[in-house]
Amino acid sequence: MPGSALYDQDYYAWANEQAALLRAGKLAAADIENIAEEIESLGKSEKRELVSRFIVLLKHLLQWQFQPKRRSTSWEVAVTVQRNALARHFEDNPSRVPVANKAITAAYLDARLEASAETKLSRKSFPATCPWTLAQIADENLWPA
Repeated sequence: MPGSALYDQDYYAWANEQAALLRAGKLAAADIENIAEEIESLGKSEKRELVSRFIVLLKHLLQWQFQPKRRSTSWEVAVTVQRNALARHFEDNPSRVPVANKAITAAYLDARLEASAETKLSRKSFPATCPWTLAQIADENLWPA
């Protein structure tokens, strides 16, 4: 079965076949178009992961700041886990650091919405734009008052 047909019928088998062809240097036999599409898709997936992690982290930082009486260990753990995951993400993908501010801006819109829904506070209770820089967001010592 040609590589492109296998791509549609059994993705896992296709991926293994393509990896074997590439390792063997058989580029002419490889499904180059679908391989290129998958590589592009990986880049988009990395971007989505970055934004998703920022959403969770920013939501918890907002909750921490705006609901001090409800602060909990689980919020603290969630913030720490997301900070650790972001550090690993940037370590694995250093080219994402220069676009982090764009990801923060995109993520903050959803984080603000989620924080509003979970706290039952009006969206207007939260700053319209993210109040923290990337350095502050990543700082393990930042716990908004």
